[in-house]
Amino acid sequence: MTATLPALAFAGIGLMGLPMTRRLLAAGYSLTLWNRSPDKCAPLLELGAHRVENPAELCRDASVVMLCLANTEVVRDVVFGPGGIVEGARPGQLLVDFSSLDPAATREMAAELEARSGMRWVDAPVSGGTPGAEAGSLAIMAGGRDEDVERVRPILAHLGQRLTRMGDVGAGQVTKVCNQMIVACNALVIAEVVALAERSGVDASQIAPALAGGFADSKPLQILAPQMAASQFEPIKWHVRTLLKDLDTAVKLSREQGGATPMSGLAAQLMRLHGSQGFLERDPATLVELLREQCP
Repeated sequence: MTATLPALAFAGIGLMGLPMTRRLLAAGYSLTLWNRSPDKCAPLLELGAHRVENPAELCRDASVVMLCLANTEVVRDVVFGPGGIVEGARPGQLLVDFSSLDPAATREMAAELEARSGMRWVDAPVSGGTPGAEAGSLAIMAGGRDEDVERVRPILAHLGQRLTRMGDVGAGQVTKVCNQMIVACNALVIAEVVALAERSGVDASQIAPALAGGFADSKPLQILAPQMAASQFEPIKWHVRTLLKDLDTAVKLSREQGGATPMSGLAAQLMRLHGSQGFLERDPATLVELLREQCP
């Protein structure tokens, strides 16, 4: 059965990429890896993965090449920079990008990649964080041709509980922006709630269980509120810089569409302030520190 599975390649072995690739290996896929820091591939090599020296080599044997990278600039460099994917890509191959990127840039890069190599693009950003990546319960929102999304659906079933095609290339990124607007604003309000409860003499550790099942309940509340109340900021499951990047993308996208995002714009300002105080690489649970400091 293993012999019938398509060969895969993956670039970006970070907080999300590591558990995702582990699941693909456990499912029996042949997996080729590239990461800017080669040492991060070591745990996967022990499980049978193979590492290559540059992104172009990912295309040598794989029919599907996956990316899980930090931002638009990094993806552009990995795809089109020296030794990039475009140098090894060929017709019939698919690039599946799990990264959270600017939608317009995604459409531009997809068009360029197909024009230069024949390789097609599916943007498939994910939601669910590292716990979702480890459990294979991510929500995956995809943009691309219907036949391309269906082609990778059996593969992505090992990573997510749900894959929804949202439209053509770029639609997945627009949906992820919407997701991040909700998550980031929610995280900031939860920080406000915890800080207010503490100042008011209420046991903030009881906020999440007290509100469970009510209209205010959410996964972010159940995850973040206990961490904030306990000032438990390790291990880092995601980064403040990621939320800030996505909020900036939301504001930019809204302006391009002639709309307004006042809540997300304010959230971006607060996230930027928090990041400027040395928290960019920290977990968003640390947002409670911003509210504790701003409202003594």
